[in-house]
Amino acid sequence: MDLPEGIDWVRASAAGRAWLATLPTWLAECAERWSLRLGPPFRYAYASLALPADLPDGTAAVLKLQYPDEDSRHEADALAHWGGDGAVRLLAHDPERRALLVERCRPGTPLHELPTDRALDAVTRLMPRLWRPAGAPFTPLAEEAAGWIDRMPRKWERAGRPHERRLLDAALALLTGLASSQGEQVLVNQDLHAGNVLAADREPWLAIDPKPLTGEREFSVVPMVRGRELGHSPAAVRHRLDRLSTELGLDRERVRGWTIGHTLAWSVADDVVFPHQIELVRWLLDGG
Repeated sequence: MDLPEGIDWVRASAAGRAWLATLPTWLAECAERWSLRLGPPFRYAYASLALPADLPDGTAAVLKLQYPDEDSRHEADALAHWGGDGAVRLLAHDPERRALLVERCRPGTPLHELPTDRALDAVTRLMPRLWRPAGAPFTPLAEEAAGWIDRMPRKWERAGRPHERRLLDAALALLTGLASSQGEQVLVNQDLHAGNVLAADREPWLAIDPKPLTGEREFSVVPMVRGRELGHSPAAVRHRLDRLSTELGLDRERVRGWTIGHTLAWSVADDVVFPHQIELVRWLLDGG
């Protein structure tokens, strides 16, 4: 199978290699179950295998086979909760294979192809529509943060201490304080960066690939602040932090704190280290 280069990182772990070995079988079974005509995989995939799919009635869809991580376990539930309002519609779901059939965005242009400030304009219009009250089955942000706090020191040691201890200590302290002092709880998305918002014909922009939790609004903009798609420099990161916090009426220091904590928590995955995320944490800690 011709796999996108973006998911090569999963080969570094036994779990990732096992998942890759199952893909051809699951792909064939899903195509048969839903009578799909499949195209070649999308090249931008990073944590799943996604392919264009046409249904027998001509509906344009995407078949997505998820890498079996916990962060995306309730993606289908989040899409169903939004019901197509600001996000792609869920058409079908196979929990056993972690397979989703979703609406295909056309033309599918990613948000980051816009100039930065126009992209941020679109985000500030889209984000509040996704802040819906939610409960089970979504994991509370406080519970998820407790897991990060517990795992981060061990992951840091196992990965060979890939950054200075002060970053870890600062992130742990921020996560501890933020998790216990949150505001109103809504459905938030750990992965709403500018590559996961696509141009569509049904709406100007639709969110895809959610990794949902329930938590305060300040957490929801972390992926946009952190993501490299709209520029990776201290000035670019602070510009996104300032604009999103101000225009969405969010507490800037809480957004900054969540960004530091969550970015460092995600800087090591299956013993793979992501240096650009560590770099961003330094920028926010050292420059505000």
